[in-house]
Amino acid sequence: MKIVIVGGGWSGCAAAVCAKKGGAEVTLLERTDMLLGTGLVGGIMRNNGRYTATEELIAMGGGEIFKIVDDNSKHKNIEFPGHSHANLYDIGKTPAAVLSYLKEIGVNVVFEARMTKANMEDNSIVSVEDAKGNVYEADVFIDTTGTAGPMNNCTKYGNGCAMCILRCPSFGGRVSLTGLTGIKEYVGKKANGSVGAMSGSCKLYKESLSSEIVEELNTKGVAVIPIPEELIEDHLDIKACQQYALKEFKKNVILLDTGHAKLMTPYYELAKLRMIPGFENARYEDPYAGGKGNSMRYFAMAPRDNKLKVEGVNNLFCAGEKAGLLVGHTEAIVTGTLAAYNSVKFYKGEEQLEIPRQLAIGEAIAYVKEQMETEEGLSKKYTFSGSVLFDRMKELGLYTINNSDIKNKVEELQLKDIFSYKTEVPSELNLQGAK
Repeated sequence: MKIVIVGGGWSGCAAAVCAKKGGAEVTLLERTDMLLGTGLVGGIMRNNGRYTATEELIAMGGGEIFKIVDDNSKHKNIEFPGHSHANLYDIGKTPAAVLSYLKEIGVNVVFEARMTKANMEDNSIVSVEDAKGNVYEADVFIDTTGTAGPMNNCTKYGNGCAMCILRCPSFGGRVSLTGLTGIKEYVGKKANGSVGAMSGSCKLYKESLSSEIVEELNTKGVAVIPIPEELIEDHLDIKACQQYALKEFKKNVILLDTGHAKLMTPYYELAKLRMIPGFENARYEDPYAGGKGNSMRYFAMAPRDNKLKVEGVNNLFCAGEKAGLLVGHTEAIVTGTLAAYNSVKFYKGEEQLEIPRQLAIGEAIAYVKEQMETEEGLSKKYTFSGSVLFDRMKELGLYTINNSDIKNKVEELQLKDIFSYKTEVPSELNLQGAK
């Protein structure tokens, strides 16, 4: 059983772990020379409803990636405006820890492998080719190529190439595997109807900030600095991360310690930023042009079912942002795990899993699919940690930080350790038992 995963972000890495546990020979193809994609500048886990989703996946036997993240967290259980019980992982250490684990379990990770062609037979992918002419054959493929970039999208719909961590000028722009098969993809929109959404945060060199700010970050993990009225910039509506589109993020500079200082705004004019006390020598680490713009996202999302199988291709699954308007690392990890599990089941001709909506993960996957089939839904973003989806979780009673309750619900649904392949997909999920 050969499974090829295209895209080495959080969802691709999670998919690789789950597919390997299922007995597959796994090849993970990454366009650049580093894993985690936008996770290289991320760092926030377990905030708000992400805690629930994390513990659900752990109870279902898919917690390996989350353990690595927890083990490499600089700060745990912190609070910042609108967000509770967050962990901040070290963006310097975590990518190497993930790569080491993938190699340890026998995943074949190939860097600088930018896909340019999908070879098809009878509506199935038989192989993919990269720009260097290398051919990768497999029985099942998983598209985790994301939706950010390439450069022309950042220029046309954003403020130009901001020279971000995706490094399209050096490694070539993102290529969608789903798109290579000829499938028409969804395009996300902003609330005003324009296309795409901008990444919601930047990184500042911590060393370029005042010693007082650095001390606060190192000890508390978060620093909130009021912005003088005349220096306020309002970029809330353009953010992909609408969970951070709160008034506090407009009126304050909010920094999180993820190794560097994570600045919770898509961009901020450097000259204005340096006028704020403590930021006189501020310098952007990512994107380099963070004074002007950031990467643009949500240009290529696959039509898929709730088992994360791409509609229109026999042996293609998807995860992460490719699976819809889901924002965040936790969202990528849970969808990557499900896509890989169902890829193994597909190969074996066994029943695939659709996670029931009694769980936050199942509700997110199903609800986003429903919403993406409407014009209004395409203009919103969905995350366990805030905005539309988190509100829905609370309304449906799906948000909890009680680990025992989460474990009990997963067990009642007969899904305990299912991603460890110790449990078969129940023929009829116990949807009445878990409230």
